Amino acid sequence: MKKIINGLVLILFVGVIASCGGDALQKKKDKLEKLKTKQAEIISEIKTMEEEILALGDTSSNKNERMKYVVVTQIQRTNFNHYIDVQGRVDGDQNTTISARAMGPVVKVYVKSGASVKKDQILAELDAEIVRRQIDDLKVSLNFATDVFNKQKALWEKQVGTEIQYLSAKNNMESLQQKLATLNENLDMYKIKSPINGTVDEVFVKIGQNIAPGVPCFRVVNFNNLKAKADVAETYASKIHEGNQTKLLFPDLNNRELNSTISFTSRVINQQNRTFTIEAYLPAEKDFFPNMICVFKVMDYQAKNAIVVPVNTIQKTDGIAHLIVAEMKNGRQVAIKKEVVVGQIYNDKAEILSGLSEGDQLITTGFQDLNDNELVKY
Repeated sequence: MKKIINGLVLILFVGVIASCGGDALQKKKDKLEKLKTKQAEIISEIKTMEEEILALGDTSSNKNERMKYVVVTQIQRTNFNHYIDVQGRVDGDQNTTISARAMGPVVKVYVKSGASVKKDQILAELDAEIVRRQIDDLKVSLNFATDVFNKQKALWEKQVGTEIQYLSAKNNMESLQQKLATLNENLDMYKIKSPINGTVDEVFVKIGQNIAPGVPCFRVVNFNNLKAKADVAETYASKIHEGNQTKLLFPDLNNRELNSTISFTSRVINQQNRTFTIEAYLPAEKDFFPNMICVFKVMDYQAKNAIVVPVNTIQKTDGIAHLIVAEMKNGRQVAIKKEVVVGQIYNDKAEILSGLSEGDQLITTGFQDLNDNELVKY
């Protein structure tokens, strides 16, 4: 009996426990349902909020679409110039190397490097002692012949003597005069003179040095008449003309640049290197030296109010050039690929003939691998 009572108590206890467990489970299920309902309401509210933000033009809340940060430059019209670059040099019409006209040792040097000289100024002298002795001897003979002529002339005027005697005396005197003039000219050849006004750039001779005609003795330069000179390939013969604007760049003067004009273009093509010569005047400055490197930048094309873009932003697909710009589309900032026609290119700039408009937002950084309508931000 006692065992039966204990069994009934055990059964009742298990039933109570089961009843309590069932109530707890139901409560958890009810709570879960409430949370799910609340979750649905939150998701709906998030979606509504995203749509409202998207409508205001911000796509950053759209987590499912790829976005790329870029840098843009607004297209503005500007002048575009194209140049032909040619390396040249500084030269001058009055840049001369002076040599002697006679042979002999140098006995006097009157100038040093850097000295200013005038035209026909004597720079040095050679030993001309033999010529001077000849002149002295000839002067004695000429004085005697002159006295004879004067006496013969006086007699002839008095009708004394013959005409032959008078003419012989005159001819002898004039012949000696001509020889003396020739010797004086020869004596002058032993003097080295400057043919121009200018500055002595170099002195090549020393006292006692034997020199001959054709050996360089001095270099004299007139820095007031320097010019830039270059040899240009015949390809540009139809593009470069006298009067073309040019820029002169001097790499050895910290890339100093001057504006100038083509003053001369040769009309003959050099058969050896197939080039023609161009020249441009330089201002009178001591910064310029003969044979200094000078780069001609000759303008052969100019476009005013042109659309100009960096060359590296131009891409090509199947030979067709295109650029990528940023545009607003359906309230979103997206990348748009535009086909363009490229004109002249100089250095890192390119002229765009068609395909772009003023005010377009050209993507200059981050344009690689962008696709049409891809979201961008800048």
